[in-house]
Amino acid sequence: MAVNLDNNLMNKFNNQIKNMENYIMFIIKARQIALTDELTKKGRKPIALSMGAPVERVSDYVIQKTKEYLDVDSLHTYSTPKGEMKFLEAVRDRMQVRFGVDFDPKTEIFSLIGSKEGLSNMVKALVNPTDDIKNQDVILIPSPGYASYSQMIKAQGARGYGIELSKENNFMPDLNIVLDKYTKEGNDPNKIKALIINYPNNPLGCTCDLKYLQHCVDFCKKHNIILISDNAYCEMYYDEDFKPHSVFECDGAKDIAVELYSLSKSYAMTGWRVGYAVGNSTIITMLSRVKGTIDTGIFKVLQYASADLMTSSEGQKYIDEQNIKFKNKLERFVKGLNSLGYKIDAPKATFYLWLEIPERFKDCVEFADNLLETSGVVVVPGTAFDPNAKRYVRISVVAKDDDLDEIIRRMKEDGFQY
Repeated sequence: MAVNLDNNLMNKFNNQIKNMENYIMFIIKARQIALTDELTKKGRKPIALSMGAPVERVSDYVIQKTKEYLDVDSLHTYSTPKGEMKFLEAVRDRMQVRFGVDFDPKTEIFSLIGSKEGLSNMVKALVNPTDDIKNQDVILIPSPGYASYSQMIKAQGARGYGIELSKENNFMPDLNIVLDKYTKEGNDPNKIKALIINYPNNPLGCTCDLKYLQHCVDFCKKHNIILISDNAYCEMYYDEDFKPHSVFECDGAKDIAVELYSLSKSYAMTGWRVGYAVGNSTIITMLSRVKGTIDTGIFKVLQYASADLMTSSEGQKYIDEQNIKFKNKLERFVKGLNSLGYKIDAPKATFYLWLEIPERFKDCVEFADNLLETSGVVVVPGTAFDPNAKRYVRISVVAKDDDLDEIIRRMKEDGFQY
């Protein structure tokens, strides 16, 4: 439902927020809801492939642990933004087991209410807000990249500068070439505060090798730029040869980097809002100063249950089982799309497909609108991730297997062959 905004009240808000649109996923969800009755009546009840949210049940182990900790009276009081020591030590242990890297839980680890919150507060800690575009601080971001990166940065009165990820550069662009291009366009290199990298990548599903991560570390150290690694999808991989790395496996990373993690994807705990940051102690300290004024941490019960999950054999078994399921889903759905004339390969990581649309559609928005209105299939226009990605849509392959088969059937019946 459209809201009539009071201009007198609107003028009280900062210019960045006034000029922002609602988050693309919520806009799409609202449109899906508005069309549900109409689509259901014609046998096309909406099936969502838009939000990057697993629909699988969370681990029975973490549910049981949560129930146990709910009976502990001391766990119902305030926590702290930094997190409970049990949780921080579990993160330390998980990072050691998974990547072979060591962190001090007292100074180099910090809890997050999901990695999205951590990213937003990292940006807030870094930039000096201004409406003057020429004087705005800059954060380098992947393009295509997570839709919230540019919005988070814009909301803080800064500017995101897109780094093109393409087949031509193997989705691992030379950052020296990027900086040269940035400078030749008349931008001030001294305004660059940070570089955000995201491997495995949302929306492309691509990964990078350890050599490229070292390139990112060396580049950031050379130019005194903070490196922010968004590693939310590191556990979602389907080929051991493409097993995602931590940036902290690279030499010198602790001098310049912070890495953010989430339990949302790997453990299907999207609603729990549990994540963490690891890295350089100065960066962690500055993040803590922002968060100390905003929140008082994650519910202790969730921290305790999550700590047990991360360090348990049950937690690893859950990840392994989910990866088998997602690999099968992706292969099944890709086979279906290719039977309709599309030409796409299953990704080596994440549950995302970056699908090129047929030429007969004007752009990705028209394709996505038609697919929803005709077939009840919800996807995201590529321009949500890159203004230039007009010929692509992102598909989150998270639906049940029967629904994935139903989508292929509808697309065939409704004329969405390539």
